[in-house]
Amino acid sequence: MQDRTSELRLAEVLVETTDTLDDDFDPERHLGRVAGHCVELLAAAAAGVIVDGSGNCPVSLGGHPQDLALALLGAQQSGGPCVESFGSGLPVPPVRLAAPEPAARWPEFTALARRHGIGVTYAVPLRQRATVLGALNVFVPETSLAPHTDGELRLAQALADAAAVGLHNHRAYTQYRTLATQLQGALTSRIRIEQAKGILAERWRTDLDEAFDVLRRYARRERLVMQVVATEVIKGSLDDAALRGSWSEPS
Repeated sequence: MQDRTSELRLAEVLVETTDTLDDDFDPERHLGRVAGHCVELLAAAAAGVIVDGSGNCPVSLGGHPQDLALALLGAQQSGGPCVESFGSGLPVPPVRLAAPEPAARWPEFTALARRHGIGVTYAVPLRQRATVLGALNVFVPETSLAPHTDGELRLAQALADAAAVGLHNHRAYTQYRTLATQLQGALTSRIRIEQAKGILAERWRTDLDEAFDVLRRYARRERLVMQVVATEVIKGSLDDAALRGSWSEPS
């Protein structure tokens, strides 16, 4: 029954982690929740996430508990499991920090982690297909009696993959929303210009091309966007004589 409950909880977490199509989405808050799920499901003392920043430089973005996680990530400037996983795009399997090798491999990080009672650490990449978006680092207390094997690493990777999908989905969603807004703006602008052309053509008893040419010349002379000129014509707030004055100007 406990295993079934754990499976259901994991499924719930994975669905939540990929559901990021929200206008008020905050990457730092999102990754902090992912780190919190790691602590819950992996019996960890802390977990933290770094993401790809400017110039491919990793940036600490989320953690739980936040202060401890960000301190452990920050100590990896000179090396650590999270930055290694980020750089290689591969998992860093569980490492016991009491062994001599990690102290030589990551001296600054290992010293800080052990001062905070961390006995085991491992890291996995946040991957979206072939692109590495960041890395997730799990920190296990020395007092933990649970063995840390490939099972924990696979679970951490599942959470990291879900987090990567969530980040990718939100970025795509934001891009599509921006594009939709731009297209709607262009359509609205075109409709206003067509309306203004029709108003002027009817008022002056001329053709639409001539009316458009007048709008264009006036906008160029006054250094205005065509949509602004068209809106003024529609509202009736633009002096007709000023527009006619641009009719005879050379192109």
